[in-house]
Amino acid sequence: MPTEDPTDEEWENFLKKPEDALLECFPSQIQATTVMAVLDVLSNHSPDEEYVGENMEPYWAEDPVINAAFEKFSGRLKELEGIIDGRNADCNLMNRNGAGVVPYELLKPFSEPGVTGKGVPYSISI
Repeated sequence: MPTEDPTDEEWENFLKKPEDALLECFPSQIQATTVMAVLDVLSNHSPDEEYVGENMEPYWAEDPVINAAFEKFSGRLKELEGIIDGRNADCNLMNRNGAGVVPYELLKPFSEPGVTGKGVPYSISI
């Protein structure tokens, strides 16, 4: 692409073949492949990843107050997942339906391994 102050030669080349100037802006194949590989690795959920509200620590289960609070929290997360599914299915919500609109799943509480776009993990390390 032309800079703010292109030389006459650069400007003439741009006017003759603007597609060449555009192609110079794209990354090389190796750069694009590297970015794709990194994004794939960072997007994958590990098979042993733990999610908020999924499993209680064994030594917490002995305390009835903690156990009740955890069960309430876990139940609320399941309710939230139902709310998200309901809103995704609601045809009246224009931001959730239509051509090319994918359902919202980013903060659905639970996820399977792989690239799912779901789940709230206990921690994130990059």
